[in-house]
Amino acid sequence: MSAQHLGSRRRHALRLETVHVTVPEAAVEAYEAALASVCGTVGIFEADDTQTVWRIEGVKDEGADEPALATALALAHAATGIAAALYREPTEAEGWLSRTYSSFPEQHVGRRFAVRGTHLGPAPRGERLTLVLDAGIAFGSGEHGSTRGCLRALEIVAHRRPARILDLGAGSGILAMAAAALLHRPVLAVDIEPWSVRVAAQNAAMNRLHRLVACRLGNGWRTPAIRAGAPYDLVFANILARPLCRMALSLATSLAPGGTAILAGLLGTQVRMVLAAHRRQGLVLERVLREGDWATLILRRRARIPGHAA
Repeated sequence: MSAQHLGSRRRHALRLETVHVTVPEAAVEAYEAALASVCGTVGIFEADDTQTVWRIEGVKDEGADEPALATALALAHAATGIAAALYREPTEAEGWLSRTYSSFPEQHVGRRFAVRGTHLGPAPRGERLTLVLDAGIAFGSGEHGSTRGCLRALEIVAHRRPARILDLGAGSGILAMAAAALLHRPVLAVDIEPWSVRVAAQNAAMNRLHRLVACRLGNGWRTPAIRAGAPYDLVFANILARPLCRMALSLATSLAPGGTAILAGLLGTQVRMVLAAHRRQGLVLERVLREGDWATLILRRRARIPGHAA
């Protein structure tokens, strides 16, 4: 089973409930957005071994935001043509928090990084760069294959010393913080969700990286801050396969010659689809990294050749 934690607005609640739907892959994006609009934390899980049916579940305050949830589900139905039944069950707040803590031990990723929850106390001195996250609001916390793949990919391309770095769909800000800590370069971290932007900014401050990590609210490549900072030497995009395909042209035109893109949030079975979309825009595959069912792509824009178009 694989899960991707996408957000959490608070540490504690008196009464919580878990709501979930089961949908085919084509409806994942719409229903994920529907639950994320009202839930503090959202996860995506394989519902069977075929990797074509997915369970999307969220945790929220019991009985809260019901009209907004109904509207969001109706919009997801209209957008996909798939009517997904909503199921719910009570969830003990303290039990949920305890499970969150127990499932978030210190994570060692690659050769350089350690991801550590605040509940574990001060990090011991060591050779690894330690990134600290609050386990009560952690998403992109280093345990998921797509996050781990991106951190490993960062180690591989770090020798290029990119100067202009973008983390698109930053979530917790973990990738932006990792790049800032490893490369000592400024990073622009952008997310469409206001609470993600707040959490990423808090995490950057907690890790004393707030002077390097700028967190901004924005909707993809149309974000003014993203346009102003282009072209980029390094772009992280840890989202989902279909949005990655749709944004391939924008990514390619926003990369500097010789620039690198690290793409994640896709299953191993989706590599060909995502790779084909980006090859059509002139990007070259350098490496595929795998973490369980999940894959991370390292792509590069060709450097400009004298006398030729970029």
